[in-house]
Amino acid sequence: MTLTAAALVPLPVVLPLVAAGLALALWRHPRAQRLITVAALALVLAAAVGLLVAADSGPIVVDVGGWAAPVGIDLVADRLSALMLVVSSFVMLCVLLYSLAQGVADGDEEAPVAIYHPTFMVLAAGVFNAFLSGDLFNLYVGFEIFLAASYVLLTLGGTGERIRAGSIYVVVALLSSIVFLVAIALTYAATGTVNLAQLSERYAEIEPGMALTIQLLLLLAFGIKAAIFPLSAWLPDSYPTAPAPVTAVFAGLLTKVGVYAIIRTQTLLFPEGSVVDDVLMWLALLTMVVGILGAVAQNDIKRLLSFTLVSHIGYMIFGIALASEPGMAAAIFYVVHHITVQTTLFLVVGLVERRGGSTSLDRLGGLARLAPGLAILFFIPAMNLAGIPPLSGFLGKVGLLEEGVAQGTPLTWALVVGSVVTSLLTLYAIVKAWNKAFWQTAPVEIPADARLPRGMVGPATALVAFGLALTVVAGPLYAYTERAATTLLDGHTYVDAVFPGDSDRGQGESNEVAEDETGTEPVTGGEDG
Repeated sequence: MTLTAAALVPLPVVLPLVAAGLALALWRHPRAQRLITVAALALVLAAAVGLLVAADSGPIVVDVGGWAAPVGIDLVADRLSALMLVVSSFVMLCVLLYSLAQGVADGDEEAPVAIYHPTFMVLAAGVFNAFLSGDLFNLYVGFEIFLAASYVLLTLGGTGERIRAGSIYVVVALLSSIVFLVAIALTYAATGTVNLAQLSERYAEIEPGMALTIQLLLLLAFGIKAAIFPLSAWLPDSYPTAPAPVTAVFAGLLTKVGVYAIIRTQTLLFPEGSVVDDVLMWLALLTMVVGILGAVAQNDIKRLLSFTLVSHIGYMIFGIALASEPGMAAAIFYVVHHITVQTTLFLVVGLVERRGGSTSLDRLGGLARLAPGLAILFFIPAMNLAGIPPLSGFLGKVGLLEEGVAQGTPLTWALVVGSVVTSLLTLYAIVKAWNKAFWQTAPVEIPADARLPRGMVGPATALVAFGLALTVVAGPLYAYTERAATTLLDGHTYVDAVFPGDSDRGQGESNEVAEDETGTEPVTGGEDG
């Protein structure tokens, strides 16, 4: 690990927080706010790309405050976290640029400058902190940071509909946070540590019933955040009411942080979880089928996409539950694909709403003639979401199906069938939306001379191009996800990188702790975490 690579690790967390403070201080200067926030995310993207390259040689660990593990908190950039940082920072940068153009076009009514910029930066810092955290409690902190910011973003504008949706979101998020906190408390009581690397060794030593209880609590907390059925009912009512940029970043990223947490904890802490893997398979199947049936029944594009979001989380859980390197690699590839495509579709739907005046399929029509460029922007990611070959959605699904068939159990076969049915129903729902919004005659008059702001079209186009680029580089990307899966399921690589043992990072001992009243020796972090 080079000093340069280590210096990059804290930047995705530090830069957005600094930008948030500066943006708040400069609330009277909108142009300065825009420059600061865009520059911060651009620098984060550059740092993430550097980490993506460096982490391919092994995890990069930074001890916060100079305290080595297990006493201190670690930020760890391995292949998975670096890949998530690259995709999420690029997506958030595009969403930010889109929202800036929307704010200018709307006179900042939809995204008040003084509130939006610092809150968006805090959201980014929380997401990036969750991806880098090597500590279970710091992971909780990352969740709470971006959840607190999301409460504000979800209710921007203060309409009754948004306040109602935000209230549902707050209640559900607080419930998942409480469950997560209880799981952390039980973990510390049972093991004496919350460091993920140390937990990977100590969980095997505690009573099996307690380990299973903690595992189920963590899955419950992360399952709510990832919107896994039956913990997903809150999402279709919460996301569609927010402004298009907010909905896009929520749909694309926030549920994937929950999926990331499941991947991290399942592979590192509970590598031998056959019973739980079966439970995850059943949940994956139900999430796919119930979610897509909800999408088919919708007549509003935002709600339709919200239900497809829930449905396609099932594919990722399917890959995790397979508990094999091919399955995990396909799941990671699908996460990258879905972050990009889902965010793109919600931004494009924001353009559809702006051009057609509504997202209701009963009020739209004829947009292919009025705005052919917009029709293309919707069609490409929509087909990618449905898994049309040779796009990245198809490649990710094929990887999952191949491993499901290879394992050949009745449950994996059921998931293979469910995956195919879900993909076909996704295509049906998308085609229905396309026909009504773009081909049918509009039931109400839509102005023929309206123009979409170029500043909003540009970021949406960039995301469409990025989604196509995932198909072009699918070979190298899939190879990277396979190496990431190998590291995840091995576990020892992560643990060996985190535990101190070289002179540069210290020994993870707190020799400065004063002796207690009984005159005992100083406490060392290696003993009690």
